[in-house]
Amino acid sequence: MSPQQERIRVLSAGIFSLILTLGVARFAYTPLLPLMQQQAGLGVAAAGWLAAINYAGYLGGAIVASQISDLVLKDRLYRIGMIVAIVSTAMMGLSNHLAVWALSRFLAGFSSAASMLLGTGLILNWLIRHHHRSELGIHFSGIGLGIAGCSVAVTLMQPSLDWRSQWFVFTAIACVLAVPALRWLPAPDTSGVTTSGQAMHDKPPSRLFLRLFMAAYFCAGVGYVVSATFIVAIVDKLPGLAGRGTLAFLAIGLAAAPACINWDFIARRTGDLNALILAALLQIVGIVMPVLWGGIWATLFGALLFGGTFIGMVSLVLSMAGRYYPTRPAKMMGKMTLAYGSAQILAPAATGWLATRTGSYQIGLYLAAGAMLLGSLLLLVLKAVENHERRKAQT
Repeated sequence: MSPQQERIRVLSAGIFSLILTLGVARFAYTPLLPLMQQQAGLGVAAAGWLAAINYAGYLGGAIVASQISDLVLKDRLYRIGMIVAIVSTAMMGLSNHLAVWALSRFLAGFSSAASMLLGTGLILNWLIRHHHRSELGIHFSGIGLGIAGCSVAVTLMQPSLDWRSQWFVFTAIACVLAVPALRWLPAPDTSGVTTSGQAMHDKPPSRLFLRLFMAAYFCAGVGYVVSATFIVAIVDKLPGLAGRGTLAFLAIGLAAAPACINWDFIARRTGDLNALILAALLQIVGIVMPVLWGGIWATLFGALLFGGTFIGMVSLVLSMAGRYYPTRPAKMMGKMTLAYGSAQILAPAATGWLATRTGSYQIGLYLAAGAMLLGSLLLLVLKAVENHERRKAQT
């Protein structure tokens, strides 16, 4: 196998793992949410709490990932995470008890951390070790493909299958996806050098830089999670758009699939922080378009903007973290995800509570847009800090 073929095989393992854990185990819940509310009696507030519990599982996984330096242990936990993703998906169809659903969502969140952090860290370590570009655009296309695939699957299954049967179909899909996710990722190399014998050194950022970066990423987490969790339910309740929520979710997935690759190219020209600021500003527009302008075209364009930016920001941030810590990339990835993940616990629960009080999810979108605006300002401050530290290092 040529080096390029081996690279594609390793990246494909990551793509399938993300489709499994993020697309199926985690985000199948979003297009199935309206159906579960209609057929299984899932309430608005409970839906928000289940989303929050899902992100609590993700946060728990991030805490574990940030504490582990042993590549062999990371690899073992990554593989366990793929199996947990399958089990958590099956659990959703096996019961209509809220406690079982809550446990399922927690486990699904935990498994998504296995692919997003442990798997991503292992793949980035492999890329750096084999002298490939330390970019994750191709790898993260799996998230968009997973979102789009779930939307298509729910649309096809909706006329003939109830909510429980659809979860069982997703379980079967998860079993198929697990095969390449497990088989195509090689065992980690634990040596401290690349394949050419070059030493790998960590270059951690300053404490101020890291704190500002985590605060900005927290805001990005709020901006992302409200739309990602509730977009189908929000769109379905907008005037004249009943039943169009799944279409908006599909648009998000289709835009997200190539987004990380596109933002890799943009970052090469503008720098990572400039690319993050641009993505954040575009995401604000995408978040508010459905409620400010209304109509199917504004909704779809907003969904495309949102899908084309949120995952690009994740990819850029985790790629930066990996370059700061090439020997143990999950270390900073885990810390950044603690900030991102804590936002994903608070925001869905707050949005569900506000929706119960106001009868609408729309206020959640304004909350998300406001958080993204604050995050954009923090990124501008971060850029000034980076420039100051660079000048200081040169003198």
